[in-house]
Amino acid sequence: MPSLESTLLQSWHNNAHAWIEVIRSGAIESRQQVTDQAIVLAIMGRQPQRVLDLGCGEGWLLRALVDRGIEATGVDGDATLVEAARLAGASQAHVASYEALVEATVDIGRDYDLICANFSLLQQDIIPLLAAMNALLVPGGALVIQTLHPWAVAAGDYQDGWREETFAGFKGQWQPMPWYFRTLSSWINALDMAGFELAGLQEPQHPQSPVPQSLLLVAERC
Repeated sequence: MPSLESTLLQSWHNNAHAWIEVIRSGAIESRQQVTDQAIVLAIMGRQPQRVLDLGCGEGWLLRALVDRGIEATGVDGDATLVEAARLAGASQAHVASYEALVEATVDIGRDYDLICANFSLLQQDIIPLLAAMNALLVPGGALVIQTLHPWAVAAGDYQDGWREETFAGFKGQWQPMPWYFRTLSSWINALDMAGFELAGLQEPQHPQSPVPQSLLLVAERC
């Protein structure tokens, strides 16, 4: 039986075309109203020259950064998403699994001022990956993570563990996707164990929503 980690990656392969359509049509309201702008502002606030987008998907964030004069490189585990990113103008986009990044079997560049992960850290064991990203940063470089806000999506079960996303309400054909829920303290502990120090925490929120739309963490290389 395949592991949940491998099922997670496979779901991205199966859902790639549907995901491209959803992102490019602006169908996810929280992204349009809150979280897309939140990650761009968090990155720009650090004034980086070189950025790596970890889990770049179809490349919307790469394009947004390049438009703002930043040298942006992307990496993603799904070839369909990376090809879509390249065709849309993100020439520096690489196909590589997170396992390959941990083992440093692919060259995606180094000496980045900032590495961002926008809703792309969904697996259980993220500490080796974060440590590998630490090694690609310049001294004093930053890691910016935007993820689901644990308090907003806990659904009464506030403890680390695997959950399932069914993509209910999304148009198109979707395969359910496993993803790993982690508490706020679990996120902070993972950063610490990977050699990062928390420098900022934001909870992007729409003024008409009673709950935050995401959790945004800014950490610096120790």
